[in-house]
This record gives sequence, C-alpha cells and structure tokens, in this order.
Amino acid sequence: MESFEISSLEDLHKPAESIISKSAHKPVVAISGKMGAGKTTLIKTICKALNVVGNVTSPTFSVVNEYLTASGKKIFHFDFYRLNKAEELYDLGYEEYFYSGNLCLIEWPEIAENILLPDTLQVNIEVNNKQKRLITIA
Repeated sequence: MESFEISSLEDLHKPAESIISKSAHKPVVAISGKMGAGKTTLIKTICKALNVVGNVTSPTFSVVNEYLTASGKKIFHFDFYRLNKAEELYDLGYEEYFYSGNLCLIEWPEIAENILLPDTLQVNIEVNNKQKRLITIA
C-alpha cells in the first residue's frame, strides 16, 4: 500500500505517476472517494501524464468516455455514479473494456465491486479537516 498527502494540485503528479506505473500490470483502476474529493481531477492528471489528446471530462451521463493518447493508446474513463445496479454494466458491455488490456479508470466503483477483476488497482481519496487529500493506492 502506498499513501500520498496532497495539499495542492501540483502534488497530484506523484500519485498519478504511481497509478500509471502500477496500472501497467493492473489496467483496471477503481477510484473511490466522496463527492468532491477529487476523483475526476486525479483522472485528468493521469490522462495529462499519458499525453491524452483532447479534453478529459467526467462521463457522468454517458457512463464511459474513450480517450486516445498521442501514441494512439485507448483509455476508458467510467463514472458509475448514476447506475442503479451492477447488472446495468452488462448492458454496457463492460467485459470488452475491462478485458481489453487498455487502462480503465473508474469513478464510483462501489456498485461494481462484485464484477471488478480480482487484480483491480484500488485507489481511495479522503479529504481531511484541513482540506488536504490522502490518496491511498492498494
């Protein structure tokens, strides 16, 4: 397990680099945290480090966004916040994404706990009383 205390946006590159490094072997990354904790901001930092072409936005209504890096690699960004039950992921065809070998970054993964791959990289963001973030990667 690895932890990072984040006090500014400039500090996000450290956990982002760690997630990128670890995701080479575990391409499905579940990012948990309360509303406003910084899940999308962390994903934007990861995508920037991977040279994603275009805008990175939360797929709150579309459930999944696909990004391309400058080298042509795909990255999938999921937001499960609006899902009511895990079965909705079957309609989405989640297996094609999760088993593609491409990086899959998931916000609000709790609804999918039973179908996430056993080796899913778990990331948790907590906000402490000083408005600092503690990012834990396991």
